Amino acid sequence: MSVKLVVFDIAGTTVRDDGSVATAFRNAFVKNGFDISLADTHPYMGVKKVVAVQMMLDQLGATYTPDHIQKIHADFVDEMIDFYEYDPSVKPFADTEEVFQLLKEKGVRIALNTGFPRIIAETIVNRFQWTERGLVDDLIASDEVKDGRPAPLMIEQLMYRAGIDDPMMVAKVGDTTVDIEEGRAAGCFYIISVTTGSGTVEELAPFCPTHIVNNLTEVLEVLSKN
Repeated sequence: MSVKLVVFDIAGTTVRDDGSVATAFRNAFVKNGFDISLADTHPYMGVKKVVAVQMMLDQLGATYTPDHIQKIHADFVDEMIDFYEYDPSVKPFADTEEVFQLLKEKGVRIALNTGFPRIIAETIVNRFQWTERGLVDDLIASDEVKDGRPAPLMIEQLMYRAGIDDPMMVAKVGDTTVDIEEGRAAGCFYIISVTTGSGTVEELAPFCPTHIVNNLTEVLEVLSKN
């Protein structure tokens, strides 16, 4: 297998998301006096969340200060941490851990990246003990780089830490259009979209990922053909 690093998104890609992220995002706005719908949140899934808050406020034509952005973002983070730490519905997809293990056995490095801030990402990974169990090698969050998706900085940092300088040895896997754009900006050989999260085939296809699959098992099949 020529791929040496696979960068997976978290919510909707490796971890089930039945609308919890969109709901928390909406709730944070409603709590601060902005009435938005779940549909309004859809374009911002996968985006660095503090940036997504500002983009939504701009879309609403709202007058706001940096404090407004931080307050809405903080409310979103609080709800997400509570959800991912305690809610019994929080689970990996049925094939996530098996796919991680099989890739590891082939010498592939597993990394996670996300539009979440680090504190949420760590809450998820710690709940499943993926690092302790040796299933995940690295994790990076959007607040650890200057620009989140669709900029390639998270992937580039993961490559640097893995000692990989050729993006043709990297695969990016995610469920949103910004995952595709991120993978393309980083020059990844594989840019694989999964339909387990917020993006449908009809939404993902125009962004031209190298593959669109139904689940992570099919990701493994794609990578194994090379």
